[in-house]
Amino acid sequence: MYQQGVRLRPRSRGFHLITGEVLQAIPQLSRIKTGMLQVFIQHTSAGLTINENADPTVRADFEMWFNKAVPENDPDYEHDYEGPDDMPAHIKASLLGASVMIPVHNGRLALGTWQGIYLCEHRNDGGSRSLVLTVWGEE
Repeated sequence: MYQQGVRLRPRSRGFHLITGEVLQAIPQLSRIKTGMLQVFIQHTSAGLTINENADPTVRADFEMWFNKAVPENDPDYEHDYEGPDDMPAHIKASLLGASVMIPVHNGRLALGTWQGIYLCEHRNDGGSRSLVLTVWGEE
């Protein structure tokens, strides 16, 4: 079992591919023949998901849909002192989740051809984000 923390550079609000950064941060993954990788984000206003890794319009459409589904400045929000994007960011992060699990096969992520790991940044100025990567399995 191997575990590694990684700090991602700040990104703008939106959906960002981070698969390469995850792989670079945990080279021990190449030792695992059969196993699992968990990617966990240590924040409540950003999330993770796995989706389309080729066409960037998919990521733009995700951002558009989430903004329609969870709008800012809703007068019913009680938690509003951190800015209009904060409470919607918490809701969006909860909808997506704080972790993804990916099978490992022969030292590689067993993602589909068009799949990648997304950082889902829901704040206008979320800052850098911290991940904990844990890989385990048979070497």
